[in-house]
Amino acid sequence: MFVGKKVKLRGLKIEDVEPAYQYMCDPEVLLNISPGIPYPMTLEREKQWFENQIAMKDTYNFSIEDIETGLYIGGCGINKIDWKNRVATVGIYIGDKDFRGKGYGTEAMGLLIDFIFNQMNINRIQLFVFSFNERAIGSYKKNGFVEEGKLKQSVFRNGRYYDEVIMSILREDYANIK
Repeated sequence: MFVGKKVKLRGLKIEDVEPAYQYMCDPEVLLNISPGIPYPMTLEREKQWFENQIAMKDTYNFSIEDIETGLYIGGCGINKIDWKNRVATVGIYIGDKDFRGKGYGTEAMGLLIDFIFNQMNINRIQLFVFSFNERAIGSYKKNGFVEEGKLKQSVFRNGRYYDEVIMSILREDYANIK
């Protein structure tokens, strides 16, 4: 468990499946997390995802819990690791609307970055974010991520094409921030 001022990152619990299912049916969450067709999650698929995460050895997913209330408010983790090149691809979402835009995601990502660099010996952390998700891009920049490039018009949302932004932070840059 990794603890900040607002949130703690903890392991996934079976109790997280029901609220995660509710969050994955929220149109704002759906539109921001996957380049695929934003189709609502089913409870069965969410349970299956949870079981798959428990079984996988090279993904590290955390529940984001509000310290004050103990509520599960979202999740973050490492979606892919390239051990040879020491690269981790990460993702995050705040599912509970009451906690969006208030620094909870920024703090959770900071805790995740610290875990990756200081416990896993990774050299580069990268992520992909849709260009219309300006709140997320601002949050990532607060944690030291820099924009490296764009996959032009690679995601289709609400009748038009958007870029997918590639962002990263290197261990040496993180060490200079801290």
